[in-house]
This record gives sequence, C-alpha cells and structure tokens, in this order.
Amino acid sequence: MTESREFCPRCGDAVAARPEPGPGEPRDPDRVLCNDCYFEEFDLVDAPERIEVRTCSRCGAVHRGNRWVDVGARDYTDIAVEEVSEALGIHMDAEDVDWQVMPEQVDETTIRMHCQFTGVVRGAGVTEEVVVPVKIAKQTCNRCGRIAGDYYASIVQVRADERTPTDAEIEGAEEIATEVVEEMEATGDRNAFVTETSETDEGLNMKVSTNKIGKKVAQRIVQAYGGSFSSAETLVTEDEDGNEVYRVTFAVRLPRYRQGEIIDPEDDDEGPVLVRSVRGNLKGTRLTTGEDYEAAHEVGNAPEARRLGTREDGEETTLVTVEDERAVQVLDPETYEAKTIARPDYMDPDADTVPVLKSRAGLHVLPETDEPAGTEDA
Repeated sequence: MTESREFCPRCGDAVAARPEPGPGEPRDPDRVLCNDCYFEEFDLVDAPERIEVRTCSRCGAVHRGNRWVDVGARDYTDIAVEEVSEALGIHMDAEDVDWQVMPEQVDETTIRMHCQFTGVVRGAGVTEEVVVPVKIAKQTCNRCGRIAGDYYASIVQVRADERTPTDAEIEGAEEIATEVVEEMEATGDRNAFVTETSETDEGLNMKVSTNKIGKKVAQRIVQAYGGSFSSAETLVTEDEDGNEVYRVTFAVRLPRYRQGEIIDPEDDDEGPVLVRSVRGNLKGTRLTTGEDYEAAHEVGNAPEARRLGTREDGEETTLVTVEDERAVQVLDPETYEAKTIARPDYMDPDADTVPVLKSRAGLHVLPETDEPAGTEDA
C-alpha cells in the first residue's frame, strides 16, 4: 500500500493511501487515522448490554415490536439467538463477517449468549467476542388474556326443527368451529378462538371471539347439514371511543329430518322414504320402488311425515326368493317367517342376504348405502 502525503492526526505517522469515496457516498471521518490508532478504539460489534424477550407463558407467543407473534416456542434458545442477531450492529467497514454463538442456560429465565465474530477490516482480520444476557420475561398475551377472561363477541346456537341435534351433528358443529378458527389463525389472526362450548337440552352453544367467526361457523354448519340460520344483535357496552359494541347471536336451525333417516310422508301412500338430502327440498329414495322422491316446494325440507327409523336400524336377513319384478320373499328378522314384500329397483336379486327395516309401516328392503346408484345428494 503506498504512502500518502497525509499524516495521522493522533500519532503523526504517515497514513496509507485509501480510495476516495464515490459520489454521494458518506466520507468516513476515521479514514484519516493510521491503522494502529484506528484499531485502538475499533469495535467490530455494537451489542446491547442486555436483551429482554417477552413471551406468553400460555401459548408461547413472542412480543415483537408492538404485537405478539405466534412461534409455538417452549425452548426459547432459538428465540434468544434470533433476538440477539437482530439487536447486534456490525461495523460498516467490516467485510466477510462471520459469527457463531454458544448459548449458556443460566437459569429458567436467563440465557447468556457467548458470541464470537470474525471479519476483515482495512485488509486485516479482526476477531471480537461479546456476551449478551437474554432475560425471558413470562407474560400473558392479549389473546390468552381474553381467553382466560372468557371473552367472546358472538354466540352460535345449534338447534333442530322438532327434534334435538344428534351427537354426530353436535360433534360435527364443534369440528367446523375448530376448523374455522384454525383457518383464521393460519392467516395471522390472533383474535380467533373458541371461548366455550356447552351442550344444552335443546342443542349446542358455542361462544367465539369475533362476529366474523360466528357468521362463518353458522354458514359452514348449514352447508354441511342443511337448514338455515338467523342473527340478532345485542348491545353490550361502549368502547373507549364511545362506539356501541354489539354481541351477535347466530341461531342455526337444522332441518326436521336428517340424511339417513327413514320417514313415511303423509301426503301420499306410496311408502317410506330414505332421506338422502335436506339441503333445499328434501330428497330421498322410495323403499317400495327405489324411485327418487322430492318434497313439494311449499314444504321444503320439512314435509309432514312419520319417523320410522334410520339407516342404522336396518338388519341383515335372508333373501328367500325373488317372486317377480315387484315382489321378493325375505325372512322376518324377528319371527323368522317368510314374508312377501315390495322389491325396489336397487335390490340385488342375486344376493343371499339383504338389509331390511321393520317398522310400523311394515317390512322394507334398504339400499346398501344412503345413496343408491344413479342418485345424487343435491
């Protein structure tokens, strides 16, 4: 390196010539110092004396900036390394900087980070070591605080027309609520949670954190099981700005009948119907013929009918003989007598046994599934 005509203002030694900064680049005031004087006060790393990491003791979230971030942490060593790396400053003159860190767990809430840095400055290799204590402060995030305080903004009530929702419908509604919350959480919404679920004699109540979630859960339940829902607002308080705050109740009404139920419509005498769908007009399959059934538009999904049982109530019995296109002979599953009953189109004439339902409407052959071939759950 050639000598310049400049001399170090501290020691008087000649200073090695250095490239002039380009147009618009800041001029380094220390460039006039010789290497010995420059490195006397040189710090490769600017590190804080101590770092505090605020973490939620309930969910593991970490407070960054002005918000809580879900990281799902239980071992906070990786979090401590990340926080330290973001807090450190590397000298602008350093090149080819590399570093490694050795965490030391002092106690449950303190991690001492031993950091070693290497780099190149003014063509010379430099090494520096710093120790940064990281304090883990256990707190409660806003979300967990709300959950602990039983906060909710919306209620989803699940009821059914002239019946009580089944266990499967209640479990399905709870699963839908969980799925909706998980979807909202995946988008970064930390205000999404189910506060409480409780069963009553009439059905299910679910308290959720936002009106948006309540509406989405109600819509999904209706999509899955049919029926309808309505909403009603209740004024509960005013916020700090004087705005009115409402709590919304979404009342889900499941259909009178459900898929897989067997009913005997009162508006005709053509025999029982296995319900296939209750979305829109009730649709099903006649057990006497195998033909499609659809309730009239004016009755929708709730025609007047007698309940005879469900697909699960069917029993396997022996198919004795096929008498003709409209009749077969089977054994009564209770008395074991041979009885002649209607032969629906979906029955396999070569089968040895067939599922049947015995009810007050008589003995009828059931399809092997709720949706016989050629039908569609609309």
